[in-house]
Amino acid sequence: MADRTQDESGIVPFLRSGPPPDRTTWEGWQQWQRQRGTFVAAPRLSLEEYAALSPRRRALNDLHRTATHVNMGLLETPMSARVTKLMRGRLRNNALNFEPGTRDGLMISGGGFLGKTETACAAAAAFEQLWRDLHRQLLPGPVPGTRDLFVPVAYCRTPVRATPKGLCGAILDFFGAPHPKTLNGMIRQVRDSIRDHHTTALLLDDITRLRLHREDDQDTLDLVRELMDLNVTLVLIGVDIPNSGLIRGGHADPRTGQWVLGPTKAGSSFSPSAATQTERRFDLVDLDPFDYDAADGMAAFIDHLAGIEDRLRLLRTKEGMLTDGEMPEYLFRRTRGIVGLLKRLIEDGCREAIESGAEELTPELLATIPIRLGNVADRDPSAGEIPEIPAAEPAKSTPKRRRSRNTVFDDQGGRTADA
Repeated sequence: MADRTQDESGIVPFLRSGPPPDRTTWEGWQQWQRQRGTFVAAPRLSLEEYAALSPRRRALNDLHRTATHVNMGLLETPMSARVTKLMRGRLRNNALNFEPGTRDGLMISGGGFLGKTETACAAAAAFEQLWRDLHRQLLPGPVPGTRDLFVPVAYCRTPVRATPKGLCGAILDFFGAPHPKTLNGMIRQVRDSIRDHHTTALLLDDITRLRLHREDDQDTLDLVRELMDLNVTLVLIGVDIPNSGLIRGGHADPRTGQWVLGPTKAGSSFSPSAATQTERRFDLVDLDPFDYDAADGMAAFIDHLAGIEDRLRLLRTKEGMLTDGEMPEYLFRRTRGIVGLLKRLIEDGCREAIESGAEELTPELLATIPIRLGNVADRDPSAGEIPEIPAAEPAKSTPKRRRSRNTVFDDQGGRTADA
């Protein structure tokens, strides 16, 4: 098998140029959409093919395999598929509704590191691609040197210390619009931006940062509700929304199962002139972790592990490495079925497997790997955005094999002296 770690020009294809996209701006959102699915995984090499590489190419292959494990992304689960189906249906139905009035919204709830944001953004990106294709005959394309006027989807994050002005600022920053000095001016600018850019979906992430014990938080939530008057589908993403207080004062409609939220309270300080008497309706959907207590939950978790296993590029990877024996139960105990924690454990375990020369994942090796979430400065622990991490179990035996970058395999697959 040819080594595709480096092309003939000498360019390493897995290196990233510049910082990752910032989806909270229009330019960053478009950049992220263009880059989705473009990563080229490392080639699958046998032990013999790896040993035949030059020392430099082995080092590059190790880096490419590490990049492959880090960039696996979150695989679809039955839970995320349910969220995606509901969200795509809601976005399409509301976009095709030309009647005046509010549009039913969607609340996506779940714990930290369960993939709520990635699931919602992926569904919104698929809708945007469809909507752009349909509108190419109606709306002109962007003129070189100018901004694109057609922005079907806007994605924003709720500020940690939210105020109506702060939320308006986050929305305006996505569009690159100016910030008027007064709150009423900012609200008018938000309305104009959503209307002028033909925006049909507005995603507000980290919405449960609103505690509602502060007046600013209450006013910000009232503003969020009023945004539904703009013929835009509001998608609220947060941690444990039912117990956050966001739907306090609402009730579940027994006919539809939707949550019905009443009108903005009288005298709301954010914009008294914007208040209406229209009820707001939201579908509430939970993105749960895997449930290992039920037979179908166990089967779904093992299927998920099989999908991960298929993407690994360890030299000793074999069928059933993650799905046979004690490994599924071990991985569930270490992560409690939380996909984000599982992803971090697997990618750190693969790095150790490559560096140590083990080239496979075992409970003994993974027992040496603490789950570290890295830089989470953009997450609010008090809002439940960082999950509790289960303690690592004691290792039965600790792999101690180490190798330098130039170590190669012998004919039986074992390590030999440096080349």
